[in-house]
Amino acid sequence: MIFQKIFKTWSNYRFQQYRYFSISATFNKGKGTCTKEITPTNSPTPYHCMVEPCYVDPCKPTPTVVIIGAGIAGLSAAHRLVQCGIRNFTVLEATDRPGGRIHSCWIGDIVAEMGAQYIEGGCIANPVFTLAAQEGLLKPPLQRPDLNKGLFYTSDGRAIDLPISITAYHTFRQIEQQAASLFSLECIERDHGSLLSFMAARIQQELGNFPPQQRYDAARVLYGMTNCCRCRYGDDLSLVSADYFGSYIEIPGGNVRIPLGFVGVLAPLLRDLPDCAVRYCKAVQQIRWNQSGENSPRAVVSCCDGDEFPADYVLVTVSLGVLKSQASTLFCPNLPCEKLEAISKLGFGNVNKIFLEYNRPFWVWREGGIRLAWSAEELEDRSEWVKGLSTIEEMPGSQHVLCAWVAGPEAATMESCSDDEVANSVSLVLRQFTGDPSLPYPSNVLRSKWCTDPYFCGAYSYMGLQSTVPYQCELATPVPGVCDPNPPVLLFAGEATSPGQHSTAHGARLSGIREAERILQLTKRLGGPPKPQPNV
Repeated sequence: MIFQKIFKTWSNYRFQQYRYFSISATFNKGKGTCTKEITPTNSPTPYHCMVEPCYVDPCKPTPTVVIIGAGIAGLSAAHRLVQCGIRNFTVLEATDRPGGRIHSCWIGDIVAEMGAQYIEGGCIANPVFTLAAQEGLLKPPLQRPDLNKGLFYTSDGRAIDLPISITAYHTFRQIEQQAASLFSLECIERDHGSLLSFMAARIQQELGNFPPQQRYDAARVLYGMTNCCRCRYGDDLSLVSADYFGSYIEIPGGNVRIPLGFVGVLAPLLRDLPDCAVRYCKAVQQIRWNQSGENSPRAVVSCCDGDEFPADYVLVTVSLGVLKSQASTLFCPNLPCEKLEAISKLGFGNVNKIFLEYNRPFWVWREGGIRLAWSAEELEDRSEWVKGLSTIEEMPGSQHVLCAWVAGPEAATMESCSDDEVANSVSLVLRQFTGDPSLPYPSNVLRSKWCTDPYFCGAYSYMGLQSTVPYQCELATPVPGVCDPNPPVLLFAGEATSPGQHSTAHGARLSGIREAERILQLTKRLGGPPKPQPNV
């Protein structure tokens, strides 16, 4: 696995600069702080390093924590617990690898990102960016995609003139900005409907500003861009809320690619965890969380293989898709109605990638990919899954691999097809839109299958027509709640629980750290693990 290669490469480089130092540590007992004195063997001058005040008292017992899911949310939570002195935890991962929706694989001569592809916001305001920078995964100049490269092609085999493409492209970006501004409007009721209806109305208005002879091609670009927009949500835009389109907070810096694979950001998180803290192939069957009795654990996590793990706190980091499909059977007793309503109302989309490897490329590297300029009429009939294709882009660092994006219900349909059927369908689309029936057939196909994977059930969350930011906050609320006299037992993390940062890796990471901080603060306030609840 690529993860194993990367992990071995970086596992031993930490703290090498201190190999000639002797280290002594004294704890300021009861105050949650620690002073380390680091003295070079040849120097009488001590160096003092203050450990952050969140550190729990080492003289008091710590709670038992079970973290469900070894994605970046679960690993970030585990790493934060270790940083602050809690090591009594177990991470249960249903699959045979860490990372969740971060999954890097080899195809040909490059790393293919099956899930998360970019750091969305290439600056130090992004916690995944800083994690990658600390690990030395980012080297200048940073690799950012050039959104202005590539041409739009129509289904009648034409490349649209560049001036028309550029004008229509920027017109669509303006429409997106107008849709995003709806969220900040001060109105009593939000009733702008779906993102599709808003964009369709604005597209018709903007087409009137194009010369008559350009409107046909401009319409192709604009409606083709709506198909690209679907990849941001993984569902039909008729199901996406226009009012909450702007609730996502964009971090400046553009999208940044990690050359050796996104999976590299997991290495520093895994490296500092206790041995055997992560248990793989441990699918969870049920969480019994309303335990009572002096000798009973507050919760028990039962795995499908029969193993059981008692816990004071259970941190659930599974995807929203898994919660939608399994919440009714996963928790005993069931979750509160407010939590179930939030799970039901928030949207969860489907996005997949199809990597196509060719023995001899038919494109010129670094000239941009192929953007499919579907017409509005073509997109009305989605009986073929290829209508979910939006772009076919070249892969950085390779002259032999293309990546096709497919989103929405069509992404799920694609998963039911064989590799030969997928290769044939994408080849037919390429030949149709380029007008060249002689384009070669791929020699290899690699594709993601997030929709039908029972441990993910889709790609990432979005704000649907019935979604609101309070639902995201409710999903992040522990059970029992913060106002309940009893300390919480169930905690929830993952990108869907991050208002303003949903559907991103950095949103998932922040949510894991947030819940780890909750456990740390409870541990300090209670002076250790929560006390068992008496029998009723």
